[in-house]
Amino acid sequence: MSAPIRIMLVDDHAIVRAGFRRLLEQHPAFEVVAEAADADRAYALFVEHEPDVIVMDVSMPGVSGLESIRRIIGRSPAARILVFSMHEDASLAERAVQIGARGYVTKSNPPEILAAAVAEVAAGKLALSPDISKSIAIVKLSGEGDPLSLLSAREFEIFRLLASGHPAGEIARLLNLSGKTVANYHTLIKQKLHLASDVELVLLAQRQEIS
Repeated sequence: MSAPIRIMLVDDHAIVRAGFRRLLEQHPAFEVVAEAADADRAYALFVEHEPDVIVMDVSMPGVSGLESIRRIIGRSPAARILVFSMHEDASLAERAVQIGARGYVTKSNPPEILAAAVAEVAAGKLALSPDISKSIAIVKLSGEGDPLSLLSAREFEIFRLLASGHPAGEIARLLNLSGKTVANYHTLIKQKLHLASDVELVLLAQRQEIS
């Protein structure tokens, strides 16, 4: 019998993590070896446990799951991360994959979809839930561009934090950057997106359902 797939869960809600753990551990092929509620803890536990698959939400207080993905992939490019999110947004799924995630499943899917995606990601495959695959296809076929695709992973994370109302000093602390660097990014982001003010920045984030 092969060894179980070792999983780490990352979600800021303890009740949600408990539910995911029960769901996944119904499968004899899965073993949940660690849980984290934020990006810093997720990174530390990844280093400690080296799980086969990380099942991660992207919406967390402070540093987001996207930034957490970037940090983990920066340390271990072979890390296998499956995003499990309430956001049914094609652009968010594409960005997660671009920065290193191996899959994206929305929380509206039945449990067997998540279980199948964990197995696929563990096997080195790309796993997308049917609703996300459909959303991506619609965007591609309609020809509607995503303005946020112009931003790098770091620029996107700063954009998200700015839109959420985080002051520059707090962003600098969260991302281990200088205040001047954050200010430069702030200016560059508005230039790239042709935004005249922070109000327009927030409105764009709302339209794109970025939180």
